[in-house]
Amino acid sequence: MDSKSARRRPKGDKRERTRTALLAAARDVTREKGFDNTTLQDVAQRAGMTTGAIYGNFKNRDDLFLALAERQWLAVRPRFLPGSSFAEKMHALADAVLASLPARQDAAQGALRFRAYAMGHEEVRIPFRDAMGSGYDAGAAFFRSSVDPADLPMRPEILVRVINAMIEGLTFQRFLTPELMDDEVFYQAFAALAGGQHQAKGR
Repeated sequence: MDSKSARRRPKGDKRERTRTALLAAARDVTREKGFDNTTLQDVAQRAGMTTGAIYGNFKNRDDLFLALAERQWLAVRPRFLPGSSFAEKMHALADAVLASLPARQDAAQGALRFRAYAMGHEEVRIPFRDAMGSGYDAGAAFFRSSVDPADLPMRPEILVRVINAMIEGLTFQRFLTPELMDDEVFYQAFAALAGGQHQAKGR
C-alpha cells in the first residue's frame, strides 16, 4: 500500500487493529495463565504495547475480558426464510448450530473458563448478564413479530432462554463427548420444541 493510500485509511482502522491485537494477546495469555492470573501488563507485553493502549480501548481489565468473550464466542446466525413456520425455523436453527461448531471449537475452552471466572466476579457477571438480557429481548421480539403465538410452545421471553440454553448445552457436550452427540441429537432437540420429530437431515 502506498503512503497516499495509508493516509486515506480511516483512523478507525488503526483503532480496530489495536483492539484486535490486544484481544489476541489477551486470548493467548488467559489460555496460559487463566483469567484470574492475567494482568493488563501481561496482555500489553504480549501485544508489544503499553498498558495505556489497553486503557485507550477498554475501560479496565474486566471490560477487556468481556470483549474477548464476545469476540471469541461467535454468535449462531440461522437463516430463516420469509414466511417459514416455527418448525422450519427450528430446523434452520439446528443447521446453524451445527455449522457454527468448527469456528467455536477452538474457543470452547476459553469460553468455559470465562464463564467460570464471571461466576466468581460480580463486576463481570453483571455486564455479561445485561448483554445476554439484551440478546434475549431481541430474540423474543423477533419471535413475536414472525411467528403466530399459537404456534409457539411457550412465551417468547421464555423460549429464547430455552433456545440459548439448548445451544450452549448441546455445543459444549458435543465438544466433550462427540461420540454421544451426533447431528441427529441436535435436529431432534430443536424439532421437539416445535412438537415434532425429524430425521437427521430431513423431515
